[in-house]
Amino acid sequence: MAANLKQVAELSGVSVRTVSNVVNGFHYVAPETRQRVQTAIDALGYRPNAAARSLRTGRTGLLALVVPALDQPYFAELARAVVRHANAAGYTVVLDQTDADRERELDLLSGQPGRTMFDGLILNPLTLTSADIPANPSRPIVLLGERAIATSADHVHIDNVAAARTATEHLIAGGRRRVAVIGTQDTPSGQSARLRLQGAMIALAEAGLTAHPDLLRPADSYTRTAGYRAMEAILDGGRAVDAVFCFNDSMAIGALRALREHSVRVPDDVAVVGFDDIEEGQFSAPPLTTVRPDKDAIARTAVERLVARIGGESEPGQEIEVGFDLVVRESTTGP
Repeated sequence: MAANLKQVAELSGVSVRTVSNVVNGFHYVAPETRQRVQTAIDALGYRPNAAARSLRTGRTGLLALVVPALDQPYFAELARAVVRHANAAGYTVVLDQTDADRERELDLLSGQPGRTMFDGLILNPLTLTSADIPANPSRPIVLLGERAIATSADHVHIDNVAAARTATEHLIAGGRRRVAVIGTQDTPSGQSARLRLQGAMIALAEAGLTAHPDLLRPADSYTRTAGYRAMEAILDGGRAVDAVFCFNDSMAIGALRALREHSVRVPDDVAVVGFDDIEEGQFSAPPLTTVRPDKDAIARTAVERLVARIGGESEPGQEIEVGFDLVVRESTTGP
């Protein structure tokens, strides 16, 4: 027969209520008591009855994480960090993606009947506006990403302008004067691209430099293929270039491939910087210099804010800026 709360309590020498507090992730349990209860749970093989707990508490123990695309390495790595921090807080994470589709973002935001219910939502929107976010949502919401939405929800993000400016300044400090940019977007969902372009243009202007329009290359999707094609277009255009700033690492890796196929040496002839610090960039040829958002801090902060909201915190929505740094590798400095 399956173990129950009473048996766990007897083995660990605590009350049934204390065992319940541990199982439900309540914070006000002494660490040594929590460990003793967990040891008893492991020894007895106790598994909480999720349905009964949901009926009793009105909570499911589920958090939803919704991102534009799970096949983009940045979002996959971010999701891994969110799952880790949510599990530590006693929650299970349900993942979904929107493909930057407005109707899908609205559908997942509203929690339409028939969808899996969850206690809170972490959402990285690309198309939503302030008017789309309800003032009193049916469940707590934490927003991620660069889309500027004035709402009552918490918003966790990095300073994209400063990050792109730092990346471009690094190229300029290395003696580069003809800097190309890959990843510009003028669509409603291109907020991050616009902020990163703004940062790059500030750095160039402060150095007395300009970027020729032919060196500002758009990208509909932030994929290796998009970076490869954009880099090819720059090289085939015949305009001199000695550095490239790509708005994510996947495009930068595609650009590296195009440069290699054209026998352009990196970084001797052209230096390359990416954005996101995905694991793949450490193993590209050459290893990729990149902006590293603190993905773990983004995930941890988002989960902490969501759990606080689920617990009843009712303060106004907070704008929380997480740090970044520049990881310098061989694509800009050489071996």
